[in-house]
Amino acid sequence: MNIDIKFAGVRNILKVTLVLLFFLGIQSNVAIAQDTEATEEKATDKKKEKKVKEKKDSGKIAKSGKTTVIKYRRSSLHTMIIEDQKLPKKDLILKTFNEAEFPDKYNNHTTGDKSFDIAKYYVEPPVAEGEKKKKRVNYSYSINKYFAENRIANKIIAKWFNRSGSGGFDMSLIGERGSYDASAQDAAVASSTERGTAMLADAGEELIPNTFVVVNYSKFVSNEETAKAVKETAYALVEDQEEGAMGRVLAEKLADKVYEKTKDGYSVWTTAYLYQLQWTDSMSAVFYQDLWMDESSLDPVKKEAFDNTNLFELKLLGFQRAQALITGAGKNAEDEDMIIKNATLKSINSVYNKLQRKFESFRTKTPLFSADPLGAKIGLKEGLEGGDKYEVLEKQVDAEGKVKWK
Repeated sequence: MNIDIKFAGVRNILKVTLVLLFFLGIQSNVAIAQDTEATEEKATDKKKEKKVKEKKDSGKIAKSGKTTVIKYRRSSLHTMIIEDQKLPKKDLILKTFNEAEFPDKYNNHTTGDKSFDIAKYYVEPPVAEGEKKKKRVNYSYSINKYFAENRIANKIIAKWFNRSGSGGFDMSLIGERGSYDASAQDAAVASSTERGTAMLADAGEELIPNTFVVVNYSKFVSNEETAKAVKETAYALVEDQEEGAMGRVLAEKLADKVYEKTKDGYSVWTTAYLYQLQWTDSMSAVFYQDLWMDESSLDPVKKEAFDNTNLFELKLLGFQRAQALITGAGKNAEDEDMIIKNATLKSINSVYNKLQRKFESFRTKTPLFSADPLGAKIGLKEGLEGGDKYEVLEKQVDAEGKVKWK
């Protein structure tokens, strides 16, 4: 019996040691990753400083002394964040999100509010019969409710067509984005044709379906909570040993060491829901036939019809999650707010990269700036990794003047 007890104690000590070493290993890996990232950021800063001294990019592909004008059309993006009154430091997270740099590979299509209170729109996710309720909350049902009640899709369409307060539309933004980097000669040719500037407008309309909304939900917990829980678990596993026993003392000392090393900083979890604006030929036909009007033909009936139509919608493509774990940040950060801010930005950037990798339509598109070798200004910031494959697209124009990419 005594032998069994001793063996059980040894097993517990070994178990505690493995758990603590595993947890300690995770924290160490994070610290290394952060140090590497800090080095990369410094290198990036130096490159940026060097680029400031250089001339601005001409927007042309160069090969053998010849240049070709780039016609580059970005996808458009509206970003949002969910407010949760239960979260500590909510105001700081919102401020961090609102002040974050907008992704420069997308057109900024910010429309109205950038946040909403989840408590006002919360919908309990349905659970199929026989299934257990999932621990992680799926906020897509709540987001859908917010979109529907506030007609966010309508507002996005209204921005595309530069809708005025009186309800009139025009094609200025469509033409601007559709003729991105277009030469003066292209504009002159378009104006001289029977269709005139409508040709450029048609090209711009091709971008409307490539409009996305990303809704973020960020939450954070102090690393001390996790570290404390691990420490208490380790203590509990050896509490059956005699006080002062060597095995128990060693296990508790190791638990204390891990706690001290991992208790500082924060972990931020961000979930990003990706939506795409629906714009089909049938929707377009209804819009132009029943809802369109310009400033010279204002109609109160059409204005009200657009305000209340359910024609437009945002379709959920999916979601991704990312975590930013910041340990020991208190040594370098000025204060606790800076720690939280850094963690929030890291998790948001990470989840954007995951969305781009998973959903083809949302992937970053950028013009080539060199032809031999093929080169584009895209890299680690956009989440690229060694071994990634890419598509190089060639623009073709059909008989109707619409652009196709092959």
